[in-house]
Amino acid sequence: MMTIPVFYTISDNYTPYAAVSIQSLIDHVDQNKDYTITLLVQNISDKHKKDLEDLSIKNVHVNIFHIDDEMVAPIHNSEENYLRAQFFTMSIFYRLFIPNLFPQYDKAVYLDADTIICTDIAELYNTEIGDNMFASVPDMSIRFIKPLQVYIKECQGIFPPEKYINNGVILFNMKAFRDKKFVDKFYSLIEKYHFDNIDPDQAYMNEICEDKIYHLPLEWDAMPNEHMDEIKNPKIVHYNLFFKPWHFADVQYGKYFWDVAKKSPYYGELKEQLANFTDEDRKKARADLDWMIKKVDEIKDEDVTWAKVKKTTSVKI
Repeated sequence: MMTIPVFYTISDNYTPYAAVSIQSLIDHVDQNKDYTITLLVQNISDKHKKDLEDLSIKNVHVNIFHIDDEMVAPIHNSEENYLRAQFFTMSIFYRLFIPNLFPQYDKAVYLDADTIICTDIAELYNTEIGDNMFASVPDMSIRFIKPLQVYIKECQGIFPPEKYINNGVILFNMKAFRDKKFVDKFYSLIEKYHFDNIDPDQAYMNEICEDKIYHLPLEWDAMPNEHMDEIKNPKIVHYNLFFKPWHFADVQYGKYFWDVAKKSPYYGELKEQLANFTDEDRKKARADLDWMIKKVDEIKDEDVTWAKVKKTTSVKI
């Protein structure tokens, strides 16, 4: 039987959230289909590895895959690769290598660990995206934040900015990534230009694959957004940016997370995280956005930006 491949990339401390996400996926599988979930990691504790693998059921196989240090060696722990302009996390880049690491698959689904799956993931997998490189949802989390729209237009040079996608949910055309040598293009750009980004992995996917991205309906990546009402009947909920239900009790779509988390061995730990996250912590989390906006002002004035390079050089595949 053909299996439906689904990938996550995590650091060890994200295991509890990944476990809840995987449980939500399992809750909606078709018993007549087969699913293989692979989590890409560099380091993970034996306990966390066992906890994740123990989520497996008859037709859902959960595996851990250790990323080769050499593969990610060109990605430096330097400021231009900081997530949200604040901290470095190698795991965000792992998704870029999935097509090369798993040549047995011509298509696959990728999910961030802070997601809840509300439908059979096979529905996403079976979406027809033509010859596009991948499918994702436009990034609504930044749609109504003017400085971040400036970032997309003036720093990234992507027009209209509404086509900028969030890569927390991806349907990969794995064959196209290999055939077009995406990883080679990524390596050449990151080593030559050291682009400064507030969303490093996402920026590279948007830029390299520009105009070869299939836009999924918003319900496939429903993100908490203080400028929008909740999307009715979301297919995937994605707790993007600082909107984490284990930090904010009143976050949009929070019920979806806790309904699944109750089944998880990490439920007590997650409730404790919420209880221990203080108002001061929440204030600092919200300040992340201010850091991102400040970073945009810095990037605009740099000599090398995507927008400036693209005036004379093509960065697209």
